[in-house]
Amino acid sequence: MSKSQISDENLGFGERSFSAAGAAFLSAIIVNPLDVVKTRLQAQAAGVPYDGLCQTACFNTNAMLPDMKYDSLLNHAVVGKQPRCSPDCSRYKGTLDVLYKVVSQEGFTKLWRGTNASLALAIPSVGIYMPLYDIFRNHMEVLTRQDFPNLTPYVPLVAGSLARSIACVTCYPIELARTRMQAFKHSQAGVKPPGVWNTLNGVVSPMQNANNHQSLVQRYRILWTGLGAQLARDVPFSAICWSSLEPLRRRILSRIGDEASVSSVLGANFCAGVVAGSLAAAATCPFDVARTRRQIEKDRMRALTMTTRQTLIEIWRDGGLKGLFTGLGPRVSRAGPSVGIVVSFYEVVKYSLQYRKSKV
Repeated sequence: MSKSQISDENLGFGERSFSAAGAAFLSAIIVNPLDVVKTRLQAQAAGVPYDGLCQTACFNTNAMLPDMKYDSLLNHAVVGKQPRCSPDCSRYKGTLDVLYKVVSQEGFTKLWRGTNASLALAIPSVGIYMPLYDIFRNHMEVLTRQDFPNLTPYVPLVAGSLARSIACVTCYPIELARTRMQAFKHSQAGVKPPGVWNTLNGVVSPMQNANNHQSLVQRYRILWTGLGAQLARDVPFSAICWSSLEPLRRRILSRIGDEASVSSVLGANFCAGVVAGSLAAAATCPFDVARTRRQIEKDRMRALTMTTRQTLIEIWRDGGLKGLFTGLGPRVSRAGPSVGIVVSFYEVVKYSLQYRKSKV
């Protein structure tokens, strides 16, 4: 076997998790601003008002968040007076506009709002996801090559879907906290914005107060609001991503021949990851919009009863095809480099660990 075909079968789960956690840490910090942009655009389309420089919400919202609607009387025309503010001061118009307004109105550091949640999510999530994908892929390839060789090309699709499902269900409450932290502006000056724990506590507390006689499972079920939409997004994302990434990176590495090195492994995996991640992000954008809308829902009974299908229909009714692909630009811009960073860093660390073991 050539050096370009890196064997990692003797690496343990702990070594794989270490590699994945480092990759997740790096990716979460680099791409978080684009995640904030995407979430703000999707939340705005769902009806979340973003008060601008005039501190007044200037646009209509739909029925999704009734407690956050503005008083329409504020913007009614009065003889001899101008409206209290221009819609442009608070409505986001695109990726660059979100970046500009977040920096100018909230401060540069708010582009990393929710980074602690991103790290709290990414490290265990990717630490579960990537090693499980490797393990599932290796075992499935051995089985299919022996008995079902025609199924071998589909192994990355199945392995990626299974691994992502397990990671998603395990770490979902942190994902819920991150979306809420990124979607809502914190307006109290001098008061530190709520972190992951306080955000989740804010979701659970009203349910505890309103349902004192319910079981613990029923009370905390709210923390998995939107899990169906998350799985509907992440499972196809993983299937598309890995079924594109594996043949692409193997083709690149095969062209390198026997001269594989850290730089070639890094380059091959990063390029393949960017292409595969971008394709998967674009294809699954409607489910990402649905997931965001369900996670920021303020009506708790509605949040528990709404389905992904109903949410998608509602988005289509409110915004049509454009509504289903809200935030596509920042999502693709974030997902492509993020997958490239995670996969390339992960594979380089694995390569280094494997190379070190081979020298011992």
